[in-house]
Amino acid sequence: MARRPGTPRLLRELNDRAALDLLVEQGPLTRAQIGEHTGLSKVTASQLLSRLEDRGLVEVVGEQAGGRGPNAALYAVVPSSAYVAGLEVGPDGVTAGVADVTGCIVAQVTVDPNGADEPVKTVHSAVVKACRSARVALSRLSAFVIGTPGVVDPRSGDVQFSFDLPAWHEGVLEALRTDLRRPVTIENDVNLAAIAERAYGAARFADDFALMWFDRGIGLSVMLGGRLHRGRSGGAGEIGYLPVPGAPLPLGAARRGQEDEGEGVTESTTWGIPTLAGGYGSLVGADAVRALAHAHGIGEPTAVDCVRAAAADETRGGVFLDELANRISYGVTSVNIVLDPGLVVLSGHLGRAGGLPLATRIERAVGRISPTRPSVVVTEVEGNPVLRGALHAALDQARDEVFSAEKS
Repeated sequence: MARRPGTPRLLRELNDRAALDLLVEQGPLTRAQIGEHTGLSKVTASQLLSRLEDRGLVEVVGEQAGGRGPNAALYAVVPSSAYVAGLEVGPDGVTAGVADVTGCIVAQVTVDPNGADEPVKTVHSAVVKACRSARVALSRLSAFVIGTPGVVDPRSGDVQFSFDLPAWHEGVLEALRTDLRRPVTIENDVNLAAIAERAYGAARFADDFALMWFDRGIGLSVMLGGRLHRGRSGGAGEIGYLPVPGAPLPLGAARRGQEDEGEGVTESTTWGIPTLAGGYGSLVGADAVRALAHAHGIGEPTAVDCVRAAAADETRGGVFLDELANRISYGVTSVNIVLDPGLVVLSGHLGRAGGLPLATRIERAVGRISPTRPSVVVTEVEGNPVLRGALHAALDQARDEVFSAEKS
């Protein structure tokens, strides 16, 4: 791999980027404070601030009183130097958000899923509505990250299979890039929730953790060494297919192209649709959870309502939570035995609804059947975790583009 020599220009770029990242993370700072945090001299800090002001990336936003002498100017990143869009696409709606380069969400809208069979039209309409709400021209967006359920090929970045969104398939990514004329990334929605958890939630200080997603669907995301583990074909985390005690095998879940006569799986990357309910999903999916709750006399209309009611009144719902925790522990234990992540985060509406009462029971159940006992906690991400993860990923891309290169 070619190495760039330590030229004065490269050193300026590195110093400028360090200062910009610092200002994004910590807010307005004086020249002296930037020097203290980066180890730069006052002269060097002054020079880089002048360069960044000339490029329109930082501005003076106030003053800080000190000891003797004049007040020190406070510098901050110019929010409007870049904007990004993040989207969560699902069968029940599309949520789009626009954020400025500091990470502030300036608009968030949810649109009707009508037209979901036309991905480009659906995304374009949602982005236009969000831009109008933010009063930001679509042409000013530097990056788009879109979260969808299903399998995304880590090599091509294209959707391979989404049970809930059959129109999202190979070729969608290129069509979106052509329509939006901007960098577009498609990512599995649960992976984006994990990105948000590491940036803003319960996994802020964890390089290794697993996020278990319990919602309308079931999913898993694994972060190892601070990096998402997607698997060779993007299928890592499809934990709903996990064979578990008390549930039939998830037959029919193999890829298309696999023959019943015993031939191996082909190189096709299009995933088939399960023809028989089974596996872990049949025990902890929304329908199964609601049925279990009703059997224990908790008759709220949805699975999330049932779990929330049980967690709020353990005298009424404790036995139900015990059994639900045992079911969930099968999946958590499998992940823990293979990967030993140390931390497991419960996310999704159902995971959030169970709160500490459910998390404590799961941790205890896993400890009984696993050689190691991970910490099981509830998500701490506020708002929509998939959207926040999408915006965070888009901001990483935009900051690399806007902050990295010194303009000639």
